[in-house]
Amino acid sequence: MHGTTADQDRDRRDRGRVNPAQLQSLRIRLCFMILVVDCLAIFAGCLLGNFIRFSDPLSPVGINLFAAVLPLYVGIAINSDAYSAEVLSDVQTGLSRALLAYVFAVFAVIFLAFYMKVASDMSRMTSGVAIAATFLTLASGRYLCRAYIGLRTGMRLVYDLMICDEVECVAPPHMHVLDTVRDNLRPDTSDPHMLNRLAKRLRGVDRVVVACPPERRYVWSVLLKGSSVNGYILADELDRLGPIGIGSMSGRHTLAVACAPLDLGRRAAKRTLDLAITVPALVFLSPVLLAVALAIKLDSRGTVFFLQPRVGRGNRLFLVYKFRSMRSDRIDKSGNRSVSKDDDRVTTVGRFIRATSIDELPQLFNILRGDMSLVGPRPHALGSLAGDELFWEVDERYWVRHALKPGLTGLAQVRGYRGETRERKDLADRLTADLEYLSGWTIWRDISILAGTLRVIVHRNAY
Repeated sequence: MHGTTADQDRDRRDRGRVNPAQLQSLRIRLCFMILVVDCLAIFAGCLLGNFIRFSDPLSPVGINLFAAVLPLYVGIAINSDAYSAEVLSDVQTGLSRALLAYVFAVFAVIFLAFYMKVASDMSRMTSGVAIAATFLTLASGRYLCRAYIGLRTGMRLVYDLMICDEVECVAPPHMHVLDTVRDNLRPDTSDPHMLNRLAKRLRGVDRVVVACPPERRYVWSVLLKGSSVNGYILADELDRLGPIGIGSMSGRHTLAVACAPLDLGRRAAKRTLDLAITVPALVFLSPVLLAVALAIKLDSRGTVFFLQPRVGRGNRLFLVYKFRSMRSDRIDKSGNRSVSKDDDRVTTVGRFIRATSIDELPQLFNILRGDMSLVGPRPHALGSLAGDELFWEVDERYWVRHALKPGLTGLAQVRGYRGETRERKDLADRLTADLEYLSGWTIWRDISILAGTLRVIVHRNAY
């Protein structure tokens, strides 16, 4: 399919290219640079207002205005995506969002000053000049950042990948190429290990374009939907039709089949919430964790923790941490057999910690590592069965639920879908809830699910 010369050309082209992790790290640093420049621009505007009004750049009037506006601006700007990855290449969009956030922050400060009857302490001339100057300094700072980013990166800020699945394809010069035969990535939704290999290759990739035979487009659409990437499938036959709303790449039409559920800013917000709760929780719960570990050791022989491969974000495998609740010689690593109500494998201590969900607490370390989130679809073992069928055999959309990190709790758990999966319906209910969560994520929904989890920590199906 691909000659030796083509492979060698592609390898030479790829050697000098930054990898996805490096590119993602670079984007984060550049977004942080723009945030710092914006803060300095606001400070410069306040100093200029002071100088024009009082001939003293460090007058308290302008400095106090800066101290009041800055935290509000930063919060509003981050929430309005003024520092998302897209603004690195689209300076006008980024500037408009920053200016709008600044206007909202200023009006909020003015309203609070009036409400608290301290408006008389503010100089109207200083404030007016500072606001006008800040518009100028913000715009100047953004365009200077745009020029620096262009020199630093050549505006290649997105990592694109083409997957050639046994068809002839010529990738644009900027794209990395995977060959499903050469790289052992033939699509197979019944093979979790293939999905794990694919997930590792897609980690940090922004856009994936698949060239494949028509009969494999459906399976690729399923795989891409669960990979937490923006995914497209080449469809050469659409070139003659010229459809509207279809994506394109180098003049060739593509079908958009997947979109990453969270952009960089929302992932950062979700991760911040995870760490803000997990770190204090680990400190607060450390006596409980130690007491449970001691009880497990005294109750039965074996290790304190149970480590099991689970399917995580992008269908990557990771080791989940749990307190061991079963006898060490009866542990089911693959998860083929769900724990039943009177399961003789469960120890005395294990029965208590499972009923109270204490056995899940070590997953806080998974959250700390970044394998999991506080809220998301619960991770399952590879051998999990609904009746006598593997989960992904019941519904191929099962792989789609892994577009986000798995969670310590989730929408399905809050709705009471936990315990054994004796029938197909038991999985279908959980899958429906998981896909609903993926399609409508907000930080407030995560907080409401965490609050709702407190009601179902002890549940009739927790055994």
